[in-house]
Amino acid sequence: METVKVDEKGRVLLPASIRDRAGIHPGDVYFIATEDSEIRLAKAVNPFDALAEHAIEEYTAGKTRSLRDYAEDKGFDLDAE
Repeated sequence: METVKVDEKGRVLLPASIRDRAGIHPGDVYFIATEDSEIRLAKAVNPFDALAEHAIEEYTAGKTRSLRDYAEDKGFDLDAE
C-alpha cells in the first residue's frame, strides 16, 4: 500500500507503480464511486471497441461467414429485385 496526498483542488497523483500494475494510461476514462470510506475506480470501456475486438477474434478464428451464405441458409435471395 502506498501513501498519496490530496492537493488543494482535490486531485490525487497515482504513483507510477500503481498505474503500471493497474494498466492505467494517459487518456483512459474511469468510473469512480465511493463505498464507505473507500474510493473505487473502474475502467470505462467503449462497448463498440469491445464488440469490434470480439468480432476480429471470431473472424481470425474462422468462426464467421459471409452475408450471402447466411442469407442462403435463411432462404433469402439477395439478388431478387
